[in-house]
Amino acid sequence: MSSKYLLIAILSAVLMSCSKDPSPMIPHLSGYWEIDEVTMPNGQIKDYNYNATIDYIELTDSLSGFRKKLRPNFKGTYETSQSEEQLQIKIENDSLNIYYSTPFAQWKETVLKANETELLIINDRKVRYLYRQYEPLDLD
Repeated sequence: MSSKYLLIAILSAVLMSCSKDPSPMIPHLSGYWEIDEVTMPNGQIKDYNYNATIDYIELTDSLSGFRKKLRPNFKGTYETSQSEEQLQIKIENDSLNIYYSTPFAQWKETVLKANETELLIINDRKVRYLYRQYEPLDLD
């Protein structure tokens, strides 16, 4: 009988260790991001070879901030509108969720991966957005 309890204890430990803490992804959210590809729920992938706009995400504290659309120009600066989406970061059920709000809408996205070079997000319609860290054009 004791081997049965030992087996249950080992399985419980393994299952608990499978839960991942998403908080290490939070510092990687801030920055300039451009869409690399979008994967639709049916598996269809749309590649983005060129982006007229990029997303700028800034966390003003550890769990809130904003996202803004920027248009890079050839001078190495950005054109932007004054509109921005306010955001709140929440860790819920081992997931890192971003809650956006504007005067017109509110929505949630879940961060699946975030590191120095990639950001993978899925929305409530199961559309996956793969972003890569934006690198300005070097015309020199």
